[in-house]
Amino acid sequence: MSSSPKIDDALREAIISQPDVILDDTDVMQALIAANEKAMGGNIVDLRGIAMERLESRLDRLEDTHRSVIAAAYENLAGTNQIHRAILRMMDPVEFEPFLRDLGGEVADILRVDAVKLVLESVQNDSDPAVQRLGDVLSVAEPGFIDGYLTQGRGGAPRQVTLRGVQDGAERIYGEKSDWIRSEACLKLDFGAGRLPGLLVLGAEDPHMFGPQQGTDLLTFFAGVFERTMRRWLS
Repeated sequence: MSSSPKIDDALREAIISQPDVILDDTDVMQALIAANEKAMGGNIVDLRGIAMERLESRLDRLEDTHRSVIAAAYENLAGTNQIHRAILRMMDPVEFEPFLRDLGGEVADILRVDAVKLVLESVQNDSDPAVQRLGDVLSVAEPGFIDGYLTQGRGGAPRQVTLRGVQDGAERIYGEKSDWIRSEACLKLDFGAGRLPGLLVLGAEDPHMFGPQQGTDLLTFFAGVFERTMRRWLS
């Protein structure tokens, strides 16, 4: 004659008074289901148990998706705040030279990039004293340079925002920092009818900072604000 072990009275009362504690514990529920299947024997297929396993698997996937969506939302919010702060700082200067110097200083710090360079196309050379003084941020290139740099000789119309990894940054763009740059964001600038285009380049030592798989909405907005600010200085 066999007898089943009796459950402790205190534990039994606790389970009866708080059954949700058992139902909410995944490990305990899985142990109970496994014990039930063992008691039924190997010749019985528990369709309800199979359905529960599938539901649990779907729930796990939904929870992972939920976490990913929340993480992406926080990341997007942080990126939005970062762009807004950079724009506000960019709008503070009331003179052109401080405006440009801030690009390589506080604006670069806010955007967490290692280099910011503004390239302007011009039929003139870069011997202008102002260009010489601002050489860390500003450079002048011949007409057609920007499209060639963006497309890298592949032809076609360049996008307004190009995100990519680079083996070494172009010395023409980054100067002494070129050996450190591993990714860049290139923002093509339209200064209006009758004016040659410009290019704002953000360079990073982190190879994963910018890549073609990333969204460009925030940088497109930033480029639009920068274009309008530059038109004011160029008018």
